[in-house]
Amino acid sequence: MSKKTNKLAASDFGKETTEVPQESTFYFGQQNFKWMLIGLAFIVVGFLLMMGPDANTVDGKFDPNSWNDDIFSIRRIRIAPLFIVIGFVIEVYAILKRK
Repeated sequence: MSKKTNKLAASDFGKETTEVPQESTFYFGQQNFKWMLIGLAFIVVGFLLMMGPDANTVDGKFDPNSWNDDIFSIRRIRIAPLFIVIGFVIEVYAILKRK
């Protein structure tokens, strides 16, 4: 194991050292935030597509004697969860994407 030493001469004492500007240490770039917003939009749209009256609601009022088959619509059962899953996949991509 070698010891790391700074090689300085006596003539260098008192001189200003010019430091190379470092790249920002923040991990996420502009592209990451763009993808995060796109993923968040997919998730929000998915939850909005799931909204609607529940099984026992008729004209906005609870009626225990009625049944609303609209809770099993393609929009609520297939499309909305698909949007949410796609949104979470986009979020994972946005987090793992390098600058």
